[in-house]
Amino acid sequence: MLRLEEIGEFSVITARDPERPGRLLLAERETLLPMLRRTPESHFDRPTSCPDWTVREVLAHCGAALVRIVEGRLPGFTPENNAADVRERRDWPLGRVLDELERGMIEAGPVIAAAEGELDVIALGEWVHAGDVREALGRPGAYESVGMDDALALLSTVSRERSTPRVHASTPIGGMVFGNVVEGRAPARLEADPGTVIRMYCGRPADPARYRLSGATDRELVIYG
Repeated sequence: MLRLEEIGEFSVITARDPERPGRLLLAERETLLPMLRRTPESHFDRPTSCPDWTVREVLAHCGAALVRIVEGRLPGFTPENNAADVRERRDWPLGRVLDELERGMIEAGPVIAAAEGELDVIALGEWVHAGDVREALGRPGAYESVGMDDALALLSTVSRERSTPRVHASTPIGGMVFGNVVEGRAPARLEADPGTVIRMYCGRPADPARYRLSGATDRELVIYG
């Protein structure tokens, strides 16, 4: 059960929901995969916000990472292994890349649930990569897809694990707390829409007109270096 610690109008998530990562993956299976299967193959060569990776390569990485989890081939999420996984799939038919991704989205959730939080960050990363793909394909609300509540909840936890500073974030859907208390330093304040919060914490381009941050720098918030 989700437990919240209230700090004024802000909420800190204090308990893990083991089903949350799987819900995120299944949400993308129901929304992203059908869209991708309707997309012209030439569009998969478009660049993404991930340096040097096209849409196809991001999807290949996502599928490979999930299948690593399903098959118990861990640890394996180094930049070198990720690049090797993408190279291995370079000559695959696009349909095979999408089929592997769909398999991973279906089968990885229970494995992540049983991992006691060690792999939750991977599910969040998969959801964010789905946003990278949507943005590259010109879809609106790229980082505001189904599963936003679960994504923000995971982000709250991961932001503490990655030792980002304490931030009180005000959004149109409520206040949340990210990061850790730093001795001698007051919590930073962030006003932004949820999609912009995701962008900022995950190192994606964010329109400065869509947020107001005080007491911290943008760079201090990033959880994926």
